[in-house]
Amino acid sequence: MLRKLRIILAAFFFAALTLLFLDFTGALHAWLGWTAKVQALEAVLALNAVVIIGLVVVVLLFGRVYCSVICPLGITQDIIAWIHGNRKKNRYSFKKANNWLRYGFLGLFIILMILGLNAIACLIAPYSAYGRIATELMAPVYGWCNNLFAAIAQRAGSYAFYPTEVWMKSLPTFIVAAVTFVLIFILAWKGGRTWCNSVCPVGTTLGLLSRFSLFKPVIDTEKCNGCTLCSRKCKASCINPAEHKIDYSRCVVCMDCLENCHQGAISYKPVFLMKSKKKETAEVDNSRRGFLAAGAMLLSAVTLKAQKDKVKAGSAKLQNKLAPARKTPVKPAGSQSLKNFSDHCVTCQLCVTKCPYGVLRPSSDPDTLMQPEMSFENGFCRVNCNVCSTVCPAGAILPVSLEEKSSIRVGHAVVIAENCVVRTENVSCGNCARHCPAGAIKMVPLEGTKLLVPAVNAERCIGCGSCEYHCPSRPYSAIYVEGNEIHSLA
Repeated sequence: MLRKLRIILAAFFFAALTLLFLDFTGALHAWLGWTAKVQALEAVLALNAVVIIGLVVVVLLFGRVYCSVICPLGITQDIIAWIHGNRKKNRYSFKKANNWLRYGFLGLFIILMILGLNAIACLIAPYSAYGRIATELMAPVYGWCNNLFAAIAQRAGSYAFYPTEVWMKSLPTFIVAAVTFVLIFILAWKGGRTWCNSVCPVGTTLGLLSRFSLFKPVIDTEKCNGCTLCSRKCKASCINPAEHKIDYSRCVVCMDCLENCHQGAISYKPVFLMKSKKKETAEVDNSRRGFLAAGAMLLSAVTLKAQKDKVKAGSAKLQNKLAPARKTPVKPAGSQSLKNFSDHCVTCQLCVTKCPYGVLRPSSDPDTLMQPEMSFENGFCRVNCNVCSTVCPAGAILPVSLEEKSSIRVGHAVVIAENCVVRTENVSCGNCARHCPAGAIKMVPLEGTKLLVPAVNAERCIGCGSCEYHCPSRPYSAIYVEGNEIHSLA
């Protein structure tokens, strides 16, 4: 019964988080957005005390159920292992913990977070890795299937579906997602939860905490007949049948051992009902010191740290525009500053996939690799949209109201006079001024002519990118947005 309950909860979280990344309408976030905010690392970075305390209490009570119920990457490994298990049963065996490897990855993760290299550190963070896989690998397939249904429905005279644009937002992020998925697939196919218990920093940290959990699976030596079936079914490879011991730091409480023990020798019960031994007490004491030390290091590190509608102007084709080389990237309203964004972003790509106007995409810059930034070739940031600030689970983009959004200066427009069609083609334009929602662009006379060219009032500009998007100059706009390192009010 416990195993069935675990599977039902895991299926819900996996489906909810996957749909959260795939849904391009934004309709599901109101119902499912909380599933992203209960992820462990993201809650710590966002200083979400309620979620952090809740997760700690759950682990102290029930063990590493987070890894087998809430974590989407962990559930992905279970699905892969289950598929292989249908072909090759009873294929696992007890393996000693690679403590030097798991604590080495945890130490490296902490050091990278302290140094502000979040993009590199989050390559092995579970929710971030799954977010990239869902956004870069699953979402295009989902979009193509949707477009197929839309085409079929339209032929039948129905508009229940509408087509959406499918495009690659970042080649480096796609490559990282593909390599991560292949690596996790191989490890899960061969060894079940190898990634969780050897690489994942969240799993290692929760493993230290789960040593002190109240409820644990326990082997009754009087009932056990030594068949080793529990060990051969354990995808965490943490059951030592020879000594009748379970490594609780690696156990993810999947309940498979309870389900498959024909003698009923394994039960899930409170720790105070277990027989105490001096050796076990010594191990607990040592693990407590290890947990407190690693926990203190991790906490100090992280605390430092609608269908898209495109408006076309005139007869100009607003396609195939190239992004300018910005000296300072443009970050969304709510990120407050480049430093705050960099310190908290886990590169999960949820804001990218939720942006209804195609403005956010992963960075290809080595310094901010895969961290979302704004670019305006496919759209511009609307003052009546604050979706990205509502979906971020890690505090990289803090919630802002629509009223606040319209006055936050995330960047400023810069005019490239030699690119302007007024100069190059001797024609009237004014698209940038006409579409500026802040009234920051004024058309002034071009010396020696009756034509007008744009002049920017930087104090009023909010950096929405409307001018850059609507500029008809190709391949580069005659006006573009430079980011502000620290956001301010206009």
